[in-house]
Amino acid sequence: MATRPLPLPQPSTAERCALLLSQWRGDLRLSDRERSLLGPELRTLDQQLLALKERRLRVAVFGRVGVGKSSLLNALLEKSVFATDVAHGCTRRQQREAWGIKVPDLSQVELVDTPGIDEIAARARHRLAARVALGADLVLLVLDSDLTTPESEAIEQLLSAGKPLLLVLNRIDNWPSGERAALIESIRSRLPRQAQHLEILPVAAAPRRAVLLEGGRVRSEPEPARIGPLRTALLELLQDQGSLLLGLNGLRAADRFSQSLHAWRLKRGKAAAQGLIGRYAAMKATGVAANPLLLLDLAGGFAIDTALVLQLCKLYDLEMSSSGARALLTRLSAQNALLGGTQLGIQLLLGGLRQVLLLAAPLSGGLSLAPAAPVAMAQAALAVYSTRLTGRLAAAELLRSAQRGRFRPASLLRRLAGQDPQVRDWLQQWQRLGGGAITSGNLLP
Repeated sequence: MATRPLPLPQPSTAERCALLLSQWRGDLRLSDRERSLLGPELRTLDQQLLALKERRLRVAVFGRVGVGKSSLLNALLEKSVFATDVAHGCTRRQQREAWGIKVPDLSQVELVDTPGIDEIAARARHRLAARVALGADLVLLVLDSDLTTPESEAIEQLLSAGKPLLLVLNRIDNWPSGERAALIESIRSRLPRQAQHLEILPVAAAPRRAVLLEGGRVRSEPEPARIGPLRTALLELLQDQGSLLLGLNGLRAADRFSQSLHAWRLKRGKAAAQGLIGRYAAMKATGVAANPLLLLDLAGGFAIDTALVLQLCKLYDLEMSSSGARALLTRLSAQNALLGGTQLGIQLLLGGLRQVLLLAAPLSGGLSLAPAAPVAMAQAALAVYSTRLTGRLAAAELLRSAQRGRFRPASLLRRLAGQDPQVRDWLQQWQRLGGGAITSGNLLP
């Protein structure tokens, strides 16, 4: 009796993400100019894809200057690695260290220290900290008192990018036990709406106690770190979802780069698209004004709009077949049904009036042809308007369809969310799918 072969093990989400992104990155075609202008974003993307391939997850601390970020990382490492000092703003650049813990499906967990987000006259350091946090797979936002405006803005920025976030309240030992609950409640009341679900983890990364010496002198001595709530929450999250965080952050990094690339291509082609739309509008206006038959006007207008969409695809370096262009026009018409119906009604009215005037010409000795010229001009103006509108809507739809393409990172995220309940739950918990979308209003012709 033949034995039934055992089913092959299903790849993990991180493995599937790595495979899909490897294929997407290999198919990505960039010009020399695009590689130059988008160089920093491309390097960030490649670093994230390399970390995904090597299964290296990065946990970054983020927060104001002097809240004890370096001390917190040292407490997690259980040794002094990151520089700490009483001076304001000891961390000057990005620092990282491997955390010696074992997590399933991960080869390494790195702890990353960042400069403070509110350092005076330190724009470059602020940008560095934001870049490191966005490149991290998980962010620990560290507070040491009530929530400030820079911290609230940082939380909104991270969550809007779909970044997983843990809120850590450090130096809880500096607050009397009777005031700690009130402090945590005050912080929660100031959190942005989308962060209300986050738990606030109280810790003391570098506590000290006062020791009374002989002669009445008092000396401050260090005590063991008290970071149990953070360590427990962090280890549980990494154990349960570490590889998932790594894979989804790779998809988000790819999606951010894809949005930047398509936005740049739209901006680059804006002037050329304006000229292209103008030429097609002139063709359509000429045809409508010269042709007396309404059905030919509509058929010719549809053909011109279809050709315009195909030319815009080539201009923006986005592939679309003729059937895809017709489907695009159908969607545009559906999305603008009211406007389209109004345009069609006006077109029918003007076209019918012009035909009546032409038929009446023999009876009126040609006098009825005089009003036909203004009617034709009105039709031509309407044709120009509708063509320009189609061009703008097509350019906007091209940007959206580029993000929704079957093998685009945002679409891969949606596919995974539809197939994997854990991915779907994670995305619902950690904010919207696809991260912050690029608006196309200032990029369109």
